Amino acid sequence: MNIVTMNNSKKFIPVMLMPFKEDLKIDYDALDRLVDFYLESGAGGLFANCLSSEMYQLSVEEMVDSVSHIVSRVNGRVPIVATGSFGETIAVQAENVKKIYETGVSAIILISGLLAKEEDSEEVFRKNVYQLLDLTEDIPVGFYECPIPYKRIISPALLGELVATGRVKYHKDTCLDIGNVRQKIAETEAERTFGLYDAYMVHAVESLKAGSAGLSCIQGNYFPELVVWLCDNYAKTEKQDKIAKVQEFFTSNMAVMHDTYPASAKYILKQRGMNIGLTCRNGSVLPGTETTKQLDLLLQDFERLSVEIDLKSIK
Repeated sequence: MNIVTMNNSKKFIPVMLMPFKEDLKIDYDALDRLVDFYLESGAGGLFANCLSSEMYQLSVEEMVDSVSHIVSRVNGRVPIVATGSFGETIAVQAENVKKIYETGVSAIILISGLLAKEEDSEEVFRKNVYQLLDLTEDIPVGFYECPIPYKRIISPALLGELVATGRVKYHKDTCLDIGNVRQKIAETEAERTFGLYDAYMVHAVESLKAGSAGLSCIQGNYFPELVVWLCDNYAKTEKQDKIAKVQEFFTSNMAVMHDTYPASAKYILKQRGMNIGLTCRNGSVLPGTETTKQLDLLLQDFERLSVEIDLKSIK
């Protein structure tokens, strides 16, 4: 399935959480509930095995098993992408790309910070990307400017060159610079099967208006239906007041939604009625009552905003 919507509508692609039991094993029952919650919220696809999934704390076997489970649960309802470029060498990364692609996802997302060392030039990165493409035959891929192990931002010119190969279908942008986002969109607009998905909700409306394919942000792990609402309504003249309120909600709550993440997102989902544990493998915990008070206030603000914009919340 194509991750890009051809009718110019915008998609929300959740960066999926990974539920764990108290013994740190993957909670597949909770994972099923989470998949259903994303889809009921209106998500246009799923980004599995990402940083929000605590991918660096998963074995390759767990990655393959969990992505296979997600593919089975979705059962073709929406396209799925997943990271896969793990390993110390490009050859090992290529083998893992193949393993995860065999689960049935639409594309494998390559982590920019694993394709070259932080001190390496863009030319080294470029050569490594082409080597990986050569070793993975015709597997569709995408890029993720993941902040760990370090954030490597792909230049607009290089992204345009790589998209022109026809292999690159998806880009999760984390540059935090709307000017850079606009340049990337301009460099890639000729390829109709490619989409740029912005992670930075401070300029979400600007990004959608600039031509991004949609949004792929951690905020969707708190209130996915609100991100979907923004994708559906951002351009409607008669709703500009409400759109401004939604944009301000995301902008003003950036800190609280990033602090203690992803445990904080799991807490909000639990408060919203989902049977999901707060256990994380990456060390994320809620330190005390002051943090939970802030998250409770966040949930109250969301509920008030939902009434103001006539949003039907998912339970």
